[in-house]
Amino acid sequence: MNSTPLYCEKIFPIFPWDNIDTVLLDMDGTLLDKHFDDYFWEQYLPEHYSLLHDISVDEARGQLLARYHKVKDTLDWADLNFWSRELGMDLQELKLRINHLIGVHPYVIEFLEYCLKNRKKLYLITNAHSSTLSIKLEKTALGPWFDRIVCAEEVGLAKEDPLFWDRLEQQLAFDRTRTLLVDDTEKVLFAAQTHGLAYLLYVARPSSRQRVQYSCNFPSIEYFKELLPR
Repeated sequence: MNSTPLYCEKIFPIFPWDNIDTVLLDMDGTLLDKHFDDYFWEQYLPEHYSLLHDISVDEARGQLLARYHKVKDTLDWADLNFWSRELGMDLQELKLRINHLIGVHPYVIEFLEYCLKNRKKLYLITNAHSSTLSIKLEKTALGPWFDRIVCAEEVGLAKEDPLFWDRLEQQLAFDRTRTLLVDDTEKVLFAAQTHGLAYLLYVARPSSRQRVQYSCNFPSIEYFKELLPR
């Protein structure tokens, strides 16, 4: 869940591309349509949990949402092994059953092509668990575009923690004054801002099924075509 207010005026992105060497990209909601994740956690998993415990889907959803909230902004939240143990269900298998819902946002490939053409370092930086990452990379074939892919579990902290960005900079050796981060979660952008990342961009349309919500604090885009030359 983002802390974005219900309505904010759009802050248009104006970035000096010649001053940017490195582009850090979130995965879920930024490159990929978050509808898959929203549907899985809020509908599909509650349906199976309700059958397992012989309760209504609404009751199952309420119980699960409360459990999700307890580990929000931690590595456990995205850890399929953690949830499989906690819930007594094989979450990786359940995700595979609906992997047809995994989709790349419009204009993502064009933006990746533009970055590579302009010799930018490209890194995929995600809180997603490695098993979830494998499912999504196999479905989308996005992996080869990146110089490196980093899961938060490698760093040992979730992206919402400012210390995550200290550790990530040590791992990747990027110049924070010449780096752009694109993410659909304001708390992540605030953490990166605390670390001193120079260029921060918010994705206002993480899910194709939800309405656009601009950030009041960061420049926003709906689609990556807004960053491409006209």
